[in-house]
Amino acid sequence: MASMRDIKRRKESIQSTQQITKAMKLVSTVKLQRAKSRAESAKPYFEKMIETVQSILGKSGEVRHPYLEDNGSERKAVIVVTSNRGLAGGYNNNVVKQILETGWDKSTIDIYGIGLKGIEALSRRGYRIVSDDSEAVNEPLFQDAAEIGKKVLDAYLAGQVGEIYLAYTMFKNTVVHVPQLLRLLPVDGGDGAGTDSEEKDHPVREAPMNYEPEAEEALEMIIPRFISSTIYGALIEAVASENGARMQAMDSATSNAEDMISALSLAFNRARQGAITQELTEIISGAEALN
Repeated sequence: MASMRDIKRRKESIQSTQQITKAMKLVSTVKLQRAKSRAESAKPYFEKMIETVQSILGKSGEVRHPYLEDNGSERKAVIVVTSNRGLAGGYNNNVVKQILETGWDKSTIDIYGIGLKGIEALSRRGYRIVSDDSEAVNEPLFQDAAEIGKKVLDAYLAGQVGEIYLAYTMFKNTVVHVPQLLRLLPVDGGDGAGTDSEEKDHPVREAPMNYEPEAEEALEMIIPRFISSTIYGALIEAVASENGARMQAMDSATSNAEDMISALSLAFNRARQGAITQELTEIISGAEALN
């Protein structure tokens, strides 16, 4: 059985840790409120952006453009959005798992990392890291997303990669965060994606898409904007998801510490009671021996 001194030291150590987890929970809660508001206000714009681009491409007929065609490369570029810090439960591992579970040959994948934890995890597993933009996740700006989008688009146009994917965590609410793996290029025109019931409720419009001045010129502007906006939306949702996951993790850690402190307090009281009983027994025994 552990001594009273050992139990006391253990209890004090856990109490110190509990104070840290409480403080981290409060900080994450404040950050979550700000990030949640930003993510919820921005979500309709990015969802509409994706819907609009797919609608445009679905009505564009036989328009030919490098962004819409297979360039022949078998390599894949994956933009991975994680956090720069840990202590967020399974937040980072869940994003990495999305990539691991695809079954893709890691030798054909180029990782464009946003977040040190994802970069470290994939690097240990032998993935090729071609870009590190971890600072972008600290305070997401559209300019950061545009620069990252330009990197992958340049690689796509140069034939270095044939597909572009985005791995991030979608923010649904404070406690639900869903890892996602989206294909950005080649752009999906959205044809045939709806179910029969959806088509009945929302009939597909057959009117062609008209461009001014030319389709190629319009797509040259629309698709990069679409890529940048999608990356920016992913960054905003990832920040909200990270703080939500960290808040939950710290709340669980604080509760576990409280349980451990209660158990140690009980063990300490039992040890102290045992020590008192032992002392009384020795005193009584000594007194009887003198008599």
